[in-house]
Amino acid sequence: MSISSHSVISEKAEMGQNVTISPFCTIYEDVQIGDNSWIGPNVSIYPGTRIGSGCKIFSGAALGAIPQDLKYDGEYTTLEIGNNVTIREYCTLNRGTKYLYKTVVDDNALIMAYVHVAHDCVVGKNAILSNAVTLAGHVEIADHVVIGGMTAVQQFVRIGAHAMIGGGCLVRKDVPPFVRASREPLSYIGVNTIGLRRRGYEESQITKIQDIYREMFVNGSNITKSISKILNQLPISAERTLILDFVNGSERGVIRGLMTSSEQ
Repeated sequence: MSISSHSVISEKAEMGQNVTISPFCTIYEDVQIGDNSWIGPNVSIYPGTRIGSGCKIFSGAALGAIPQDLKYDGEYTTLEIGNNVTIREYCTLNRGTKYLYKTVVDDNALIMAYVHVAHDCVVGKNAILSNAVTLAGHVEIADHVVIGGMTAVQQFVRIGAHAMIGGGCLVRKDVPPFVRASREPLSYIGVNTIGLRRRGYEESQITKIQDIYREMFVNGSNITKSISKILNQLPISAERTLILDFVNGSERGVIRGLMTSSEQ
């Protein structure tokens, strides 16, 4: 263990094996840091923060501060960071409220510089939030999601697994699994085929996903009619089930379909 004498660390903070704490950090009580994690200089870690093993937290990050929510009334909540998570410079990740009682960033996530993750958000495994992404409260991001820089996500929005969102976007509605989305307003622009191939999806699986979204977003029917056609005409698959469950469970509605140049 390597702990700088220039840092202020509560005696009630719990450190695993081989933890490095760089100079000028402030670590409060009720903080847990797992084995082999590295905390860079000028990091502030507030009560209720749980950091897994193998994490890297870079300069200026502020983790586990109370929510920026006027409804927060001092209830005990946490920020839970998984294993092998990288959090780059000047990120801010807040604790939860009584809505979920926690904010979660799961294993192997990469949180780039200046990202804000608000209260009660859940960020899935292997997610990548690029520079200056901002998540409002209660956002749910599934595994393997990639969000481009300077993108803002509205409260209560859900983003499905393996989705990829372009930079500088405003995400006001739910984004289904496996898609690429961009433009203003945010729209479906295709299936994330490159990402799926990199993660081991077979061409037959990708073709089924493309068939589903062609019916849902390209052929011009509304969502209700599209779902009916998908159920009646396209074969059952794990991908079909995941997509339809996501769309049927959407409370905010999903993003719009592919727009032509004349519609923009």
